[in-house]
Amino acid sequence: MEQVVVIAAWSAIRRGKYRPDPKVKPRDALRKWLHGIAWRQAAHYFESAYVRRFILDPQPLGRLRGVVGPDLHAQVEARDLLRAVERLEPRHQEILLAVDAPETLSAYARQRGMNPFTAASRLRIARQALAVRLRRWRR
Repeated sequence: MEQVVVIAAWSAIRRGKYRPDPKVKPRDALRKWLHGIAWRQAAHYFESAYVRRFILDPQPLGRLRGVVGPDLHAQVEARDLLRAVERLEPRHQEILLAVDAPETLSAYARQRGMNPFTAASRLRIARQALAVRLRRWRR
């Protein structure tokens, strides 16, 4: 609502609608004028169809039945995946973790002086090694 009042006041000033009484202190005149704008904007808001038809829920969080917060099963799975990555060779770890970096795979390859296709091939091999490790672990 504050933004609506400020925008309405600013547009009224630009249109020349702010004409305070010279007998009143400028601060008091501005305060009364802004109070009037706020009053009209609030009345307009409360009389709108959206607000009139809005039904308040007695329990605002009633729709969030069940677990709120991180899923414990997902946390355990993530830890297991990190352990599997930790058990891979360092070269496979490096290329797998490079995928999560903000730079592209071709930028990663350029920094290390290799062909981008070589980096993609190493990523594919590292993913296969991780898949084999996970298959063995889950059996």
